[in-house]
Amino acid sequence: MKDQLFVIAIGGTGMRCLESFVHLCAIGMFDNEEINILTLDTDQGNGNKARVENLIDLYRKVKSDDSQQVDGGDKNTNTFFSAKLNLYKFFTNYSNDNANTYQKLSNVSTASVEQREEDKELSDLFFQDDTVQTFNLEHGYRAQTHLGSMLMYHAILQAVRNATTNKDKAHDEEKALLSFLTLLVQAGQQARVFIFGSVFGGTGASSIPVIPRALADASKIMGGNQLSLENGAKFGSTLLTEYFTFASPDRSKLQKEGVIASADNFAINSQAALQFYQDDPTVKKCYKRLYLVGWPLKDEDFSEDNGQSPTGGAEQKNPCHVVELMCACAAYDFFTLSSDTIDNIKSAEYRYRCIETVNNVLKFKASDFVDRGEFFLNKLGAFFSLAHIILAKHQAAWIGTKNGGTKSLLDRFSTQNIKDYSTITDEQAGEIDEYMRMFAYSVSSKGDVIVPGWLCQVNNSVGSSEFLFAPSAFPHSAKDIQKIDPGAIFIDNSHNWENPLLSNRYDYFIKHTITDSNSRPKSEQNVKTTKERFLAHLFNGITIAQKFKI
Repeated sequence: MKDQLFVIAIGGTGMRCLESFVHLCAIGMFDNEEINILTLDTDQGNGNKARVENLIDLYRKVKSDDSQQVDGGDKNTNTFFSAKLNLYKFFTNYSNDNANTYQKLSNVSTASVEQREEDKELSDLFFQDDTVQTFNLEHGYRAQTHLGSMLMYHAILQAVRNATTNKDKAHDEEKALLSFLTLLVQAGQQARVFIFGSVFGGTGASSIPVIPRALADASKIMGGNQLSLENGAKFGSTLLTEYFTFASPDRSKLQKEGVIASADNFAINSQAALQFYQDDPTVKKCYKRLYLVGWPLKDEDFSEDNGQSPTGGAEQKNPCHVVELMCACAAYDFFTLSSDTIDNIKSAEYRYRCIETVNNVLKFKASDFVDRGEFFLNKLGAFFSLAHIILAKHQAAWIGTKNGGTKSLLDRFSTQNIKDYSTITDEQAGEIDEYMRMFAYSVSSKGDVIVPGWLCQVNNSVGSSEFLFAPSAFPHSAKDIQKIDPGAIFIDNSHNWENPLLSNRYDYFIKHTITDSNSRPKSEQNVKTTKERFLAHLFNGITIAQKFKI
């Protein structure tokens, strides 16, 4: 029986890794898969969490033929948006003033005076009294992993307990966690779970060691079968070390907050976490593969212009980085392992890749991301070309452009007597446009300033290093967008579209490649709705034009 796939994203960094994972699903890396996703954070309003949850909601809208996107569409094969995604949102709710610090959480009202004194003495042994026990937990565990692991473990158990025994009064996030865990328990030995999180911060580093155990113990509360750590769900995770920095908090902010994560400690935090994972018997037993991911060059500076950097809340919307794409590709590796390979892993295996470096410049190749490099480059390149078609050629990069984007592309299809997709509504076309803007780029309404989307942010993060596509494929201004050739994005010219003498690449592509019968949707692609067939038609045409031999 085929394994079922589950993803858990933890903390701000985990959310950005999930963002890359969702885009891998959009380009078609997870054909014919249904993937259950849990977002887990202590910070309900975290900007990175909200951004990726909105991205998944948009993905489901593009997939679904229902305007309410209730079902999230169907699984497809060898096309864009081929995986079906289900989203479950959980956060540890510390908004209650009576439970927003460790000191308040540990105050058991029914305990005797002697018991409270003993509890206080025990807490003081492990947690600093006037800072760690009293800082507000709403924005995360602030690199206090010894505290965070304990609190996350108990938060998961308490949420499942509330949702199981008191369903009518349970919060939405508790019900979501229960639904996700129910699917996981039902999958049993056919469950593969991949966890995204960093090892240098707070929430992710706190949670990675305890999540398998917490889910197993929570399943007991449900009354179901325990997720056996030896023979049940198969866990994998990234161990993502420090790759960004931000300004140190000033004295007034430190005095106000009491405890705050400091980028100065990220390197030593990473070292301590890796040493712990190496020696911890529970980690060795619970995980099948751990993927070491780090950044060898200068850390990205996430400080804002005012010298500050939000470490939580809605304002924390850090740009995406190439290491997060590496983490997403680690999940692809884990999910595509053969059953025999993964079943024969008895203790946690560590995996890493090295990128070729010349004069301190990284030379990224597609095979650095996944073993099937040409397969990956074909899919990513096809989607990037489609984004350029919609955003540049049909001007959807300019938000609010009337009759542009996918709607204009459909009109262009009509001129070639391709009228199969005329029932796609303006709203549905607009959803495709918006996804492409989040994937690639858009233009701000203020001063025609380009706003980089995910792939442009990833490209920006490599600096002077060489990424996967020609530099001209990444616009830096609104004028650059107008010059983009969607058929000339590859460094290797053999994969760029045919460029006839009497026509430009794009016109030739529309008049010949798209109208060719080979580009029409195929039955094996399992595309049924009008939108699915339209996207499959574009996928087929672009991949034919790219001439990859896979």
